[in-house]
Amino acid sequence: MKRYYIAYGSNLNIRQMRIRCPHARVIGTAVIHDYELLFKGSRTGAYLTIEPKEGSEVPVAVWEVTESDEAALDRYEGYPAFYYKKEMELDIRGIRTGKIRRRKCFVYIMHEERKIGVPSLSYVSTCLQGYISFGFDEQYLSEAQIKAVEVAGHEE
Repeated sequence: MKRYYIAYGSNLNIRQMRIRCPHARVIGTAVIHDYELLFKGSRTGAYLTIEPKEGSEVPVAVWEVTESDEAALDRYEGYPAFYYKKEMELDIRGIRTGKIRRRKCFVYIMHEERKIGVPSLSYVSTCLQGYISFGFDEQYLSEAQIKAVEVAGHEE
């Protein structure tokens, strides 16, 4: 059974996703309204997540994934200990047709108790490549980075 997966971070990187999830294919892009992009994490590093914030938005790509792709994503995302899954309905703009279709999708969200942290440059670079591939405004990533530096810097 195929499902629709919402990517907003390193899994926007098409080359990386082809390796991790060989059967996945991009079906379109969307925007998650009233959520913001944040870098949060653990001792191993800070990674992107999304959290509710009225008036904010996050650009995303939507992938069609197989069960084996989803199992690979579960392992990569540290599900269920590090990230949990949430179902969302999104209006997806088709990659080929440009048509808008509403679909039920799933997204990984980091457990909220994780602290804001500063990401590695290599992780940011991987995410940035995805942003460029999909034509997303890089400002979303920049703002998340600035917030991470400001918040994490004050906690030390």
